[in-house]
This record gives sequence, C-alpha cells and structure tokens, in this order.
Amino acid sequence: MEKIRFTKMHGIGNDYIYINCMSGVDVDPSDLAIRMSPRHLSVGSDGVVLICSSDSADAKMRIFNADGSEAKMCGNAIRCVGKYLYERDIVKKDILTVDTLSGIKTLHLNIKDGKVETVSVDMGHAVIKPSDIPVIFGGERMINEPVEIAGKEYRMTAVSMGNPHAVIYMDEIASLRLDEIGPDFENHKIFPDRVNTEFVRVIARNELDMRVWERGSGETFACGTGACAVATASVLNGICDAGVPIKIHLLGGMLTITCTDDLRVTMEGPAEFVYDGEYFLS
Repeated sequence: MEKIRFTKMHGIGNDYIYINCMSGVDVDPSDLAIRMSPRHLSVGSDGVVLICSSDSADAKMRIFNADGSEAKMCGNAIRCVGKYLYERDIVKKDILTVDTLSGIKTLHLNIKDGKVETVSVDMGHAVIKPSDIPVIFGGERMINEPVEIAGKEYRMTAVSMGNPHAVIYMDEIASLRLDEIGPDFENHKIFPDRVNTEFVRVIARNELDMRVWERGSGETFACGTGACAVATASVLNGICDAGVPIKIHLLGGMLTITCTDDLRVTMEGPAEFVYDGEYFLS
C-alpha cells in the first residue's frame, strides 16, 4: 500500500501537514490537501505545505488550503518551515531564505540549545493599491471604507500581504458567528480572488485582539499574513504606531508585528512540532 511520510506542525494553532519534497514532488498536492485536511475523518489540518528545493533560495514553500486551492503565502506556515529546515538538519543556518509565490522571504531564527524558539520573518512591503490586492474600488487605497455585506454595512480596510485581506474593526468579536458571516465576506463580489477577513478589537494602543476567516479554510486559530495585514491597517487608520512592535492576540496565541512608515512588515512568533506520521494514499 502506497504511503507518504508527513510532519504535523503548528504556529500558534494554525496547523498544517508538512511534507519533505526536497527530492521532488510525486503527489497531487491539491488532492492530498482535500483528503488529509478534514478533521475527525483524516489527519486534520488547515492544509498541506510542501517543503521543496529551490534554485533561488534555501528552500521553497508551496501551501494548499483545506479545499485544495493553492495559497501564495502563510506567515505561520513559513515559520514552521524555518524550524523544520533547521532542526531536521536540511539548512543549518540561523538566517535563511524561503521562496514563496509572493516572493523570497528572509527568516531569522532565534535558537536556544539547538532548538528554534521563535522565528522572525521579513514579510516585505504591504500592498494597498486596490488593483494589486485585488479589490474592486475606485480610489487610490481602500481605508475604512463602507461596504455592504449580507445587508449590513461594515467599515473595511483592504491590504495584501501576498494574499488579499479585509480588516474590520468592531467593539466586540468573541460572540461573532464567523461560520455564518465569514463566507459572505470571503466571496464578496468586490474581491475577484476571494479574501481573508480579520475581525479586530482594539485592546490598547499597539495591542489588538483578532479573529480570522481564511479563504479556503474557514476560521482558523491564527493567520500570520492576517496579523500583518491587521498591523498595517491599524497603522494606516492611526490605531497603532509605525515602527513599534504591535501585540496581536489570536485564538491560538500571540504574534508581534512591526509595520514601518513605508509599510514594511516584520512578524515574530513561535513554531511547534506536533508529531510525525505516515498517511496511506489508498
């Protein structure tokens, strides 16, 4: 019976199935994500990540959501890739590069006693030009603009971190039924490629609470690019300060995000191994 070896990892609860493909890819990753991601019925995850060789970086990351769609980038996943590469002796460097569909990212590993405790990722510049996000909007940037979704008006800020995000500020987010409203945001007509949506509560200056509905996966415990989008939106809206570490609390834990005046974003957070296993393809 054909089987494939995998490693389960998570970044503050954003859990993926990681497969070492440094010697090549001989599976259909989209089909594999659909088969392996269902909770209770299979391994269970937010998707599948392939760790591949690269001609232009230390490694390449390909990420597939639970519905089989390929994502350009995932902040929590790339931290796990950094930990995997180092602790599995594939790339033994504390500064390494990972190629993604949204460009090459540089990772700084915080290592203690031979183990990667946290990873800091240069996420590049956030994008706010509507056509590049993409979002259908007539202005030069979409910041705190009214949008009607399912008959209700929300104030929305649109940002891309290599994937599209819609940031919504609310007084209370704990009781939100994201399973009901999330799909209406994800599939709204102004987002031609669908969208990840972050619902944010301000705790204090430079400290935020958020929940996220990810396109293709539903609500997840964490979203690294989503936290970066929230930090960017918060600087643009004057809620947080540029160049200052912003604490962002997610269901699975906390990330620290810094967004400069020119919208360059750095993310720092943990990554964890859960277990290794074998999946029978038939």
